[in-house]
Formats: sequence, C-alpha cells, structure tokens
Amino acid sequence: MSDGASFYITTPIFYVNDVPHIGHAYTEVAADVLARWHRQAGDDTWFLTGTDEHGQKILRTATANGMEPREWADRLVASAWKPLLETVDISNNDFIRTTDERHEEAVTRFLQKLHDDGHIYAGEYEGYYCVGCEEYKQRDELDEPLSGEYQGQLVCKIHSRPIEILKEKNYFFRMSAFAQQLLDLYESRPDFVQPESVRNEIVQFVRQGLSDLSISRSSFDWGIKVPWDPSHVVYVWFDALLNYTTAVGYGTDQELFDRRWPAYHLVGKDIARFHAVIWPAMLMAAGLEVPHKVFGHGWLLVGGEKMSKSKLTGIAPSQITDTFGSDAFRYYFMRAISFGQDGSFSWEDLSARYQSELANGFGNLASRVIAMLQRYFGGEVPEPVGSATTDADLLIQRTVADAAANADAAISRFAIHDALAAVWTIVDELNGYITEQEPWALAKDDANRERLQTVLYTAAEGLRALAVLLSPVIPKSTESLWQALGAQEALGELTAQPLRDAGRWGQLPAGIRVSTLEALFPRIDQAVVA
Repeated sequence: MSDGASFYITTPIFYVNDVPHIGHAYTEVAADVLARWHRQAGDDTWFLTGTDEHGQKILRTATANGMEPREWADRLVASAWKPLLETVDISNNDFIRTTDERHEEAVTRFLQKLHDDGHIYAGEYEGYYCVGCEEYKQRDELDEPLSGEYQGQLVCKIHSRPIEILKEKNYFFRMSAFAQQLLDLYESRPDFVQPESVRNEIVQFVRQGLSDLSISRSSFDWGIKVPWDPSHVVYVWFDALLNYTTAVGYGTDQELFDRRWPAYHLVGKDIARFHAVIWPAMLMAAGLEVPHKVFGHGWLLVGGEKMSKSKLTGIAPSQITDTFGSDAFRYYFMRAISFGQDGSFSWEDLSARYQSELANGFGNLASRVIAMLQRYFGGEVPEPVGSATTDADLLIQRTVADAAANADAAISRFAIHDALAAVWTIVDELNGYITEQEPWALAKDDANRERLQTVLYTAAEGLRALAVLLSPVIPKSTESLWQALGAQEALGELTAQPLRDAGRWGQLPAGIRVSTLEALFPRIDQAVVA
C-alpha cells in the first residue's frame, strides 16, 4: 500500500529551436512511465515537462526564420512540442514555458534574493562558448578536426559545430563557495546522482575545483531581465533550471511548494552536470532543499551516433507511431534499452520485438484466453476449483506475486527495463502454462471440467494482473484488455487499481462476462517497415 508520499517527477525543458525527435520522446516516455506507476500506486504524483525558450540559440533560430523569438516559440510549442505529448501518450500534469509570466516573475525573485544575500557579483569573463549547449566550454571539451568543413577550428564535442570566443562584463554566481557542500552531498547521499557512471563523473568534476558561474549576458536581449540591471538578461541555464521550482509555487504558493518539492529530475547524461552541480548549488545558496535525485539516462544512438537533428540522425516519433502505434513505441524504448545506459535504435530490432514480444507474446496470449473463455464457458470467467489446483497453478500465482514486487522495487530505482522484464515473466509463464495444460484437450472430456475451470481462471486472473502492471507502459492496449475481461464493471477503472496490490491473487471475480478482443498488436506489413 502507498503511504501517499509526494512523487514529483520532471523532464528537462526542451529547446524550441527545432522539432522533437525520438530522443526527446524517449525521455518523456520514461518520466511518464514512472509518473503513471506512482500515480496508480497511490502516491501524490505530479509530472512536469515543458520548453526552454530564451537564450541566444532561440534568438538566432527565430531570426533565421524571419520571426521574433516569442512568435517562433509559440509556433513550435503549438505545432510540435505539445503534439509530441499526444503522439506518445504522455500524462503530464503541467507544461511550463520559460516565457510564462509565472516563471519569469519567480526567476526574478530568486535572482534578487541571491544578489541580496551576497552570492552574486559583477565581473568580466572571456571564454569558449557553444551556442548549441548554451555553455562556456573548457579546452578539453573541444575538438580540432583535421579534415572536413571545420578543419582547424575548435568545435564542441557534443554538437560538432565551431564555438565562439566571447568576452563580456557579466554577473557571476559564487558557485565555487559550494564545492565542499556538494561533495558532502554526494558522499552522504550516494543515490543523489544516478546511475553510478554519471555520479562518478560528477564527483570527479567537482573534486577538480569549481569556478564561479557567469549568469548574465549583455550582448543580446532575449531573456529575463536582471532585476537590478536591465541591460543584462539572465543566463539561459540559470533561468531554465528554476522551472522545476517556479512550476510548483516557488515564491507564490508556499503550501503548494512544500507539498511538491523536492523533485526527482530525469535528464540526459549530457546535461547531468547542470542538474547535479549548478542546480543544487543554486538551491543551497537560496536555502532550499536539493532534489531527491538527478538521474542522467543514456543517449539514443543511430548508426553509432547520438540522436541529433543537426547531424541529420533525428527521427520523428510519428515515423514510428504511425506504423506501430504509441504503445509499441513506449514498450520498445523502455524494454530494449537498459535505462541509464546508451542504447542503439534500429527499425529491424523494433519490428522484431513488436512481432515476437508484443504481437506473439502478450497480444496472442490475451486473444487466446478470451477466445477460450467464450468457446468453453459461454464468455464467463469460471470458478476455480480448489481440489483441481496443481503445482502448475501455484507457480503462476507465485510468478504474479514476485513479478509485482520485483517490478515495484525496480521502478523505485528507476530501472524501468528491469521492471518490464519482471512483469514479462508473467507473459512467458502463462504462455508456457497454457501450452502444457492444453485446455483445448481438457475441453473434450467433461470429466476434466473442474480442471478446465481452474486453468482458464488462472489464465484470466494472470491477464488481470498483467493489465494492471503493464498499464503505465502500454496504456491503450491494457485498457482494451481490461474492457474485454469485463474487469471495468467488476473492479472499476484500470488506472484506479492499486498497483502495488496487483500481485494479490484472486481479484478477478468468477462469473463476469468477457467480450471479443480485437488484436492488441495487429500484424504489420514488413514492406511498410522496410
């Protein structure tokens, strides 16, 4: 049972300089699975996502397209970023934009507090700046290509584009003063930054010593004005990171803020440093709690390279969902990739998993059980008979109980792939169980009637557990199964089923009527995929 604890999960807010690709959708789906799981488990869940709309990158993109930056941002949010949430079935509670008035006012309030408390000072900075990252770079973060378009120039290792050398009078955040507090945080809370590979990188970075952070720009004006000096705008990352607090009432609704904060942050590993170093230092300076966790997941790779529009490796989510559907998209990326590590995407692997695991494994299992209930019991779920129970039935019951417990434990450590693997043991065991028990053979002899009742109840109850446990990952197909099982009328809404209670055996009432189930994952013409 849930203790009703707060679970506040966030994604990064994404730049609106271009349309989303499947790398963005991957992060959204992972956060959504975690949110749906905790929400259905009864936790006080809040899921935030949104867009990052200030900074030089957005200004240049808008200008190149003949628009004002706000006009460009409005267009991209309406035409691409909010539709992405529908494309992959995201259940976010809020969507924040850094151009929202609620955000801009709270950022100004936060910045003024840090200034008043002596954490900000004026200075001058010169360094290598990557507009793509919106970040000053150290020399070891740059490459110098020996050939190609940018031969002899210094380029960002992430974006493979030339950097700029900037020299400005800026305002600085005294981040260096928090180096020891950060190291103490990492030491006392080893799970604050995960996975371990990202944690080790962050600890090593801070141990090398921290510089103070330039937090304003004066060479352009697209951003939030520095309250005591409107000739400067706030550095885009300092502005953007604050969205996690401004969206839940920082400076405006203390009761809401106390209820929601602190958060769990889900980010790509390439921006973990901003979230695990700069962000907690900012919060420490303001006297606020640091997040519960910063989890830096791996990259999606295509042809061995990180998914990127600028490198022409970006794939639109709709290219997948238009053929396979949103459930298959969600399942594939959560199952095929060990969450926290890099993972390679290929159409061949997606197609193979769709056919073997979703269509033949889960979908066919559901169709067979529903069809046999209709054929042998007139569409009713039969009463199991205790005297006809065997070790094979008890094994299914133990499998369901173990799967539910193991999946919940995996979710608690953000190991979504392990959670799915645990639940899938039910699919595999039930398929094997039906093959071994041969209900079609039992049905030929009335003497086996009680055994047939027990076998098909066991299969139907296994489907009930699967529908509940898989609903955070594949919500549309599990809803179809729930309706076909007749569970809606007997037990209520699928998403209202206590998820951590899903492993308790015997919840599906005997006597309820099932209905015809259309194929959950229809066969796909391989020519379309190819």
